Amino acid sequence: MDPKSLELATPLQILPPVEFCCAYGSSLLSNNNDKTSMVDYILGVLDPIEWHSKNLERNRHHYSKFMAGLGPKALAWVANRIGAGVHFNPFVEWKNKEIKYGVVGVQDLAREVLTWDKFFLCGRLQKPVHVLVDNWDIRKANLVNLKSATSAALLLLPPEFSEEDLYAKICSLSYTGDLRMLFAEDKNKVNKIVRGSFESFRSMYSPMLQEYAVEGLLRSHALSANQKSFKQDYSLSATSSLFSTVICTTQNQMAPKLQLNKESVKMGSVTSQILVSSREEAANFVRKALRRKVMVSSTRQAVSGFLAAGGATAARYVARKISKAWKSRTS
Repeated sequence: MDPKSLELATPLQILPPVEFCCAYGSSLLSNNNDKTSMVDYILGVLDPIEWHSKNLERNRHHYSKFMAGLGPKALAWVANRIGAGVHFNPFVEWKNKEIKYGVVGVQDLAREVLTWDKFFLCGRLQKPVHVLVDNWDIRKANLVNLKSATSAALLLLPPEFSEEDLYAKICSLSYTGDLRMLFAEDKNKVNKIVRGSFESFRSMYSPMLQEYAVEGLLRSHALSANQKSFKQDYSLSATSSLFSTVICTTQNQMAPKLQLNKESVKMGSVTSQILVSSREEAANFVRKALRRKVMVSSTRQAVSGFLAAGGATAARYVARKISKAWKSRTS
């Protein structure tokens, strides 16, 4: 593990064991000079109730007094029944810094990454993160997540676009329909994420782009020393091919409104491909489905976060977000 990752992993020393952990946040971006922002963590655990029980014994002060008093079962209930499946503890003091960590069942995380059923944490894993505790099942599932994100982004992009345009579109998928983007997020957030982790985006998505190039869906050429330009096949067959690789739960919502599936033989097996009448139709279905998913999940998580963090802490968190958003809009 490199020195940066070792430093980021130090808070795990005071927490119960986890099956998966990644860190992210604006303070970790190369183009962010403000290193005072909280570092965010996603912790995948085998049993959230058992994990919270142990963590309440070790770090009760990480939780709001209200939720700590209700106990671990209530923490898990609020996360799953009200929120988007994850419980966050914000403003945790660690060596003169603040961290925020979210706890989710590792099986629930893998399911979301594979199905986009909530489109909350899977959206975070479509962007570069620092993986501190690796998990083979999450890594394997995330390959499906990344390919689906690539397909969705291509459907929403014009025939020609830059490499930066592609990563920005992928990055924006998880913010489509997020009500926080209206008043509590930096309006330049997507561009800052892409430009601050451009090489990491390239490393993550180059296998998918190479695969689509081999299939004839994409062509690229150098736009500059560090940037590529792409042209994509805009035909109906290419559109149907891309649409068929957008994760199935999204397709299931769309399929009744589309033409009947056709069966195509590929690599010796029968695969299902959804027929669409136009590129615009496919793009609109993807846009609407993601907006609906993100709006529901982000709203549920906001309510869950308010309950879990407690009124004062939640108000502090929202106030900080609004302050950053206001600065981005007035600068």
